[in-house]
Amino acid sequence: MMSGAQAAMRDAYGEALLELGASNPRVVVVGADTTGSLKSGVFATKFPARFFNVGIAEQNLIGIAAGLAHAGKIAYAGTYAIFVPGKCVDQIRNNVAYPDLDVKIVCSHGGITVGPDGASHQQVEDIAIMRAIPRMRVEVPADSVSTKAIVKAVADIHGPFYIRLTRPSTPIVYDGGFAYELGKANILRDGADVAIIACGIMVPEALKAADSLKAQGVSAAVVDLHTIKPIDSDTIVKFAIKCGRVVTAEEHNVIGGMGSAVAEVIVENKPVPMKRVGVMDTFGESGESKELMKKYGLTAANIESAASSLVKAR
Repeated sequence: MMSGAQAAMRDAYGEALLELGASNPRVVVVGADTTGSLKSGVFATKFPARFFNVGIAEQNLIGIAAGLAHAGKIAYAGTYAIFVPGKCVDQIRNNVAYPDLDVKIVCSHGGITVGPDGASHQQVEDIAIMRAIPRMRVEVPADSVSTKAIVKAVADIHGPFYIRLTRPSTPIVYDGGFAYELGKANILRDGADVAIIACGIMVPEALKAADSLKAQGVSAAVVDLHTIKPIDSDTIVKFAIKCGRVVTAEEHNVIGGMGSAVAEVIVENKPVPMKRVGVMDTFGESGESKELMKKYGLTAANIESAASSLVKAR
């Protein structure tokens, strides 16, 4: 794992759509004038009759995808995360989730790593919004390999999904392949002193933090919680018991996100000391991705600091 190579989740999304289009005639793709950026437009080159670009009209994007799903299609719909769910929660709730339709919402540009586009385009609330909608499943892949596997796998699982991708290329975590199971976290490192539970772009940061902690004599487990909902309560409780301390890491507001979901499991099953690393209930700003990650406390050093403070407190 973590060979040092990097790749874009958006490219993996496009590749997955091409493979799905060839293997499953029910798959259709709906975009909102960002299909070039999301790489979903590559689907149109081979399957133009199953590709629909509705323009800058996000509510229509969801409504049209819902209609296609109601007609028996498996609809992949996506744009930037700030627009979906940002502009169409009502349509997602009432047109997709309530009737339990086969719509897979795949959105890129989640979190502050959107960078220079600034706060208006940096979505840090989407996980909280989507996991609160009944019947919605929420996925946050850690790299391009897991992105491709998840996008392909959900075609065979009925019902709505929200899959959140990041804009910049990211380290390849799963260079040996990724086996997807809905609601089952992946244990990347075992450990006994502290459990680091991460999702998305924070997974490679968690692995770096674990390496640094190991050099200090601290044994840190690393768990990739790619499925936020349904959440893997068994694995969370297992490591809460084993390590006695938990740190969560996400590129999202600490309020309502993955850390909150983990805290809900822990407080009801095995209360242990816990710290959340994430965006501390604030908007972002314009800047380069790495600069913003550092400023807003989303680095391996921040994870390491949180873990060390828990270990020292005991």
